[in-house]
Amino acid sequence: MTQEPQPPNLALDLDALSAAVGEQPDREAAWRFIRAFARDWSQRPLTGTDGYAPAELDTAQARLGLPLPTALREAYQLLGHRTDLTDNQDVLLAPQDLYLDEDRGVLVFRVENQSCAYWGIRVSDLDQDDPPVVARADLIRPTTEDWTAWLGRVSVAFVEIVLSEALCADEDLMGWVTPDDAGLPENIAGTFQRLPFPEYPISQQPGSRWYAHDEIILRDDRQTALFRARTEAALDRFDGEDEEDEED
Repeated sequence: MTQEPQPPNLALDLDALSAAVGEQPDREAAWRFIRAFARDWSQRPLTGTDGYAPAELDTAQARLGLPLPTALREAYQLLGHRTDLTDNQDVLLAPQDLYLDEDRGVLVFRVENQSCAYWGIRVSDLDQDDPPVVARADLIRPTTEDWTAWLGRVSVAFVEIVLSEALCADEDLMGWVTPDDAGLPENIAGTFQRLPFPEYPISQQPGSRWYAHDEIILRDDRQTALFRARTEAALDRFDGEDEEDEED
């Protein structure tokens, strides 16, 4: 009897991801996705000791004289100490290091590793439970318009942070793909499943998109696509597929 081919193992909680980025805000779905991702893609699952205590966040609020949105507090309490999930490339600021860009009215919570980019929340949005996140590049002549829309909710931003930081978590399991002008190479686009995640700007390039296939995650930045395998076996399978495509 011919055995039916098995679908690729994405090793991702797509139901939680879909709910997290859906039209109806679902912060808890974002945290479920992150917990599942930590369990399946990092060295150990999240535990109750991996986040900051509420008192530490209260201290940060008092120092800043500003409220921290509920979603930001929840994210810090969930994984604030797990630098392996948040700080492989860029830096999630500790509560005591959160600061206000006073000229532009933005609370900054994340900084690119060479201080070339910043992520934050507009002060005018801090009263929202799960406000939009804005980002800016470190330009020579900053203006009040430097901060531009990045992702529509803090909870979704932390999903992106965990996914993107995973790309750089293990150099032996990561790599790059050079796309053609239309996007991903045809063999990758035809093989990978587009993840239910909104397009968003990164490195001043519009429209970054996420894909997955057989224990591989991949972020298409239009100029370059970065991928990360969950295991060495998955990386070997991926490399084998590439070689077969080249021979055809």
